[in-house]
Amino acid sequence: MSAAAAVVIATRNRRDALLRTLARLAALPERPPVVVVDNASSDGTPRAVRARFPAVHVIEAEQNLGAGARTLGARAAGTPYVAFSDDDSWWAPGALAAASELLARHPRLAVIAARILVEPGGRLDPACALMSRSPLRRAGEVPGPRVLGFVACGAVVRSSAFLACGGFDSRLGVGGEEALLALDLEAAGFDLAYVDEIVAHHEPSGRRNRRSRARVELRNRLWITWLRRPGPVALRRTLQMIGTGGRAVPWAFAAALRGAPWVLAERRVLPPDVERSVRVLEAAG
Repeated sequence: MSAAAAVVIATRNRRDALLRTLARLAALPERPPVVVVDNASSDGTPRAVRARFPAVHVIEAEQNLGAGARTLGARAAGTPYVAFSDDDSWWAPGALAAASELLARHPRLAVIAARILVEPGGRLDPACALMSRSPLRRAGEVPGPRVLGFVACGAVVRSSAFLACGGFDSRLGVGGEEALLALDLEAAGFDLAYVDEIVAHHEPSGRRNRRSRARVELRNRLWITWLRRPGPVALRRTLQMIGTGGRAVPWAFAAALRGAPWVLAERRVLPPDVERSVRVLEAAG
């Protein structure tokens, strides 16, 4: 039997929610090792975690790394597989062991996108409904629909593939950061699959600033388009995003332009087969 994945959590100023999540993880039959990367919280999160859960490895970042904190945590975990949780999400009993078994059986599988149940109520996350209907053809043997994206708080990854492709880029912050990594994993020849039998729970915090999140997500979509899509496609998609982005456009476009120097320096167009897969998904809506 494969060892269960370690759990990595990036957090910032959500001490109470994090403590509840850690209690749930501590009750799992797998007893996974847990790494918490604190993104420069001001609410005493690291001290509280060490006091309540001394077995948890706490890393204190000097600044807010956004999703990049997960990359730091994955390196520190040192395990073959890593499951990501947010401070408001957790894994169902047995999910981590089952995911680890699948990753062990499928050496090219880099990401398992789990079925995420939104709490309270246990309704299916809309992103999971889309992934379950993925129109992409299966390339080889994968344990579920082939996907080109995932939701980080319900994902288990092969650490070597995740880190080889750079993990999550801290410049993207939090908001759609999974898309770039998914493209790079596919371009590197790895598989990503949605597996309905692997279950995670997510109880989104009511403290989220939806307007700010929409701005960051649009900026990131622009950056990822400029980083990976062919020139004519990137131009067309940019115009579409500007036309449909609503109030988020002024901030997002200005922020994207400020990042243009590093984007252009690191631009690497997708291989033709991956670009075709992206277009299939865009056509399917």
